[in-house]
Amino acid sequence: MHAAAVPALRKTTVRWNIFLIMLLLVTVNYIDRASLSVAMPLLAKEFSLSPVMQGLILSSFFWSYTLMQVPGGVFVDRFKPRAVLAVCTLAWGGFQALAAVATSALALLLTRIGLGVAEAPVASAGGALNAAWLTQHERVRGASLMDGGSPLGAALGSILIAWLILVAHSWRAAFAIAGIGTILCGIGAWLYIKNSPRDHSGVNKAEMAHIEDAQALERAKEGGDLSGKAIDFLKYRSVWLMFFGFMCCTTLYYGLLTWMPTYLHKAHGMDLRQMGDASFVIFLCGFAGELVGGYIGDKWLASGASPNLVMRVLFGVAGIVATVAVFSVAYARSASVVVILLSVTLFFLRWGGLYWSIPAMLASRTKVGTLGGLLNFGGNLGGMIIPIVVGAIVEYTGSYFLALMCFAAMGLGLLVCSMGIDYTRKIPV
Repeated sequence: MHAAAVPALRKTTVRWNIFLIMLLLVTVNYIDRASLSVAMPLLAKEFSLSPVMQGLILSSFFWSYTLMQVPGGVFVDRFKPRAVLAVCTLAWGGFQALAAVATSALALLLTRIGLGVAEAPVASAGGALNAAWLTQHERVRGASLMDGGSPLGAALGSILIAWLILVAHSWRAAFAIAGIGTILCGIGAWLYIKNSPRDHSGVNKAEMAHIEDAQALERAKEGGDLSGKAIDFLKYRSVWLMFFGFMCCTTLYYGLLTWMPTYLHKAHGMDLRQMGDASFVIFLCGFAGELVGGYIGDKWLASGASPNLVMRVLFGVAGIVATVAVFSVAYARSASVVVILLSVTLFFLRWGGLYWSIPAMLASRTKVGTLGGLLNFGGNLGGMIIPIVVGAIVEYTGSYFLALMCFAAMGLGLLVCSMGIDYTRKIPV
């Protein structure tokens, strides 16, 4: 047969399967997180919780989750993402199931702290897989696909946990089922995910060449792996702007994730089923926005556009629209209008998932996990604080107005910080 007639070997798609599994894991992750928010009206009644105590319990997950971000990133760099993901998934499923037997507010709070420790390294592991498995022009889609599990999990968690509570007549059964499901997903992820393409038997020569050729070119531009201490990242303005920009983005997101179900119930009279349905629609719009933002970003970058132009335009649009939409919620009187405005907010806010492509843009390959841990540390500082702040605002003012103004301020912060990052300069650490 003539050589020219031999068809080119079609690339396998193992790299995208890896990120579909990461999408699944992050989705389950957020189903577990959302379960507490959905069940909070029942928990508040059963345990006689004040709004401030509700805020403390809602924020307790973020205490340990935030403090473990940088250590979690270091663990990923040292022990590799596959092993870290397996251990974390089994542990967080166990803590989620353990919450089902909590008999007091303190016991529930402790299980949430354990859940935070277990889930902390997952995002950094995803960032390391992004650097190892994807080419430079695929990483924005990979980051958005993985991070899309956040709004998808919140959407599914809102309706699934509400449905389980209604069917089983128990929030405890819903928590136990969610925990067992998490453990099963973790076992499946361990069996499929590998640390690098050469470790995976499903990768053919065409996919291997596609990944390795692109990464060799990228390493050549870097000038090889660089040495240095993680603390040296703090010398660079782009790192600090990344830190605070993502903190603003996630503060707004976690404020909605933790308090929105209760807000819809208290301020707009929704029952458990209506609250679950509305939350599902709102967070599903966030998932759609995440995928749209990632697709636009990758295609635009692949066309040869400057990363600074692409990222600043996308974050600029996201920051402006999300700020205006969530600000308008404070003045909306119709429950339907509120749901529409919150859906718009989440659609554009989730373009902030593009932040997960920044560690691979800025850091050398051996430091992506560490920079990812620093990114998520900043991102979750807001998660520690905002549930308590909102609880205090509601308890002492009897209104959600000031809370919504805080959310709008976070949208502006996302806009300002994102404009100042230099997305083209590799940090010599």
